[in-house]
Amino acid sequence: MLAPVLQLLFVGKQSIVSGSGLMGTVTTWINSLIEHSGRLNTLTYVILMVIVFTIFKNLFLYLSQLLLNPMRNGVIRNLRDQVFGKIVFLPIGFFTEERKGDLMSRMTNDINEVEVSILSVLQTIIREPITIIFILGYMVYLSPSLTLFLLLFLHVVGIVIGRIGRSLKKPSNLAQEKLGAILGVIDETISGLRILKAFNAERVQWLHFRKLNNSLFRIQNKILARRDAGSPLSETLGVIVVCIILWYGGWLIFSGKSATLTGPWFITYISLFYTIINPLKNLSAAFYNMQKGSAALDRINLILREKNNITEKEDAVSIRGFSSQIEFQDVSFAYQSKRVLEHISFRVPRGKMVALVGASGAGKSTIADLIPRFHDVSEGAIFIDGHNLKDLKLHDLRRQIGMVTQDPILFNDTIYNNITLGIGGITEEQVTAAAKIANAHDFILKKTEGYQTIVGDRGAKLSGGQRQRITIARAILKNPPILILDEATSALDTESERVVQRAINELMKNRTSIVIAHRLSTVQNADDIIVLDQGKIVEQGKHEELLALQGAYHRLVHLQQLK
Repeated sequence: MLAPVLQLLFVGKQSIVSGSGLMGTVTTWINSLIEHSGRLNTLTYVILMVIVFTIFKNLFLYLSQLLLNPMRNGVIRNLRDQVFGKIVFLPIGFFTEERKGDLMSRMTNDINEVEVSILSVLQTIIREPITIIFILGYMVYLSPSLTLFLLLFLHVVGIVIGRIGRSLKKPSNLAQEKLGAILGVIDETISGLRILKAFNAERVQWLHFRKLNNSLFRIQNKILARRDAGSPLSETLGVIVVCIILWYGGWLIFSGKSATLTGPWFITYISLFYTIINPLKNLSAAFYNMQKGSAALDRINLILREKNNITEKEDAVSIRGFSSQIEFQDVSFAYQSKRVLEHISFRVPRGKMVALVGASGAGKSTIADLIPRFHDVSEGAIFIDGHNLKDLKLHDLRRQIGMVTQDPILFNDTIYNNITLGIGGITEEQVTAAAKIANAHDFILKKTEGYQTIVGDRGAKLSGGQRQRITIARAILKNPPILILDEATSALDTESERVVQRAINELMKNRTSIVIAHRLSTVQNADDIIVLDQGKIVEQGKHEELLALQGAYHRLVHLQQLK
């Protein structure tokens, strides 16, 4: 409406040359208004129309956000669900190569970066091209030659902006990696603060953190310097193009090369170009942000695309109990190029206790991890009641197994929920009975909230012995036929060990037990003792038999002064 209004209100009705199409229609309409209402009233009507249409414009912008925000938040919610779900179900071997801080960074900062950098510009990459197409179409209608001249310069602008945008991806990826390393250092520092203070290493750790933090500072400055150059650069180039258009358009008018392009229409053309600058700036900013966000998305996809090699066959067998034996048949296991176990063969009959002993790194915990299929064997096979573990349903297999580890794993939840972890359909009476067997009931009742007491981060509000007894109560409540004890008392003091060992003895009654122990006094009564050295079985038998051999087991016992 700008050109007809300029002509009719300031030049006068007699100067109007009625055209065809949209310009002619608007001109005729405004001409009619001036005839019947005068110039001032016509101006009033036009202003009111501008206000009404502006209200409608912003109303629909608001409604579009109401529609878009749940979609955007839904995408982020689903992305978090997918990443967390993938992490939960990935095999344990995956986490030996990944830093916990880096995984946390991918689940938090990288996903937030995707939201800010990619999803926030969705409306931009849909709305702005439509705006640009409509405005360019009208500009072509006004002056094809001038618009073609303009597009040549816009093409050059696009090339310059594109190069800057592509240069953002690599440093953005590096920034996310540094942030992951920082989160890892924070986690390690908080977990090991007591050791840092004991060894006067606070400054060393602080300097390490400061080095990473300064590195991230420099990378982020580099990223922001490039990103922030986009808008000023596009605006500067836009003004340069406007100045060139002013000169070229003026030359067309002064020389009479364009019959349709008059002064008022040329002013309209310049106004249209300024209208197109903001969409172009928004698109260039969106392009930068998407390049930055794509680096974060790549890091997230590394997790989502990670293959889970602990899979279940389509025709997997379901087992409801354990009746015969566990058998290792010539089992070897290697992690990447490192050989951990070599040609391991032994049997664990139902109801018997088998102990695994040996120096640290001999492969004891690896054997224990192979039974619930935390890892898969590289060679050989493991059988339960004659079924190869790989032929069984994972859920059914792990339902037959209970584990108590050296480091008691508790979650920042109530004592009750930690005991009933993963076990449904349980009554309070059953939980209480399990806690009594584990010698945990009395200390739980002394807590202010009883079974509803929050244990804190990793069970920090409880002592080591209390934490371990809760994990034993958890195993008792599960009531598994197969029990794996991985040095369950080695981290406890003498008094706590005595109490916990009583609880373990109750837990082991009438169960098949595989016990990993450094303190050999706890396994002297085992039905079978397997001595491991560098991933191989070097001795096997009962306590007295192994002592009589005067070999590796005898040496271990002698070192612990048990003779």
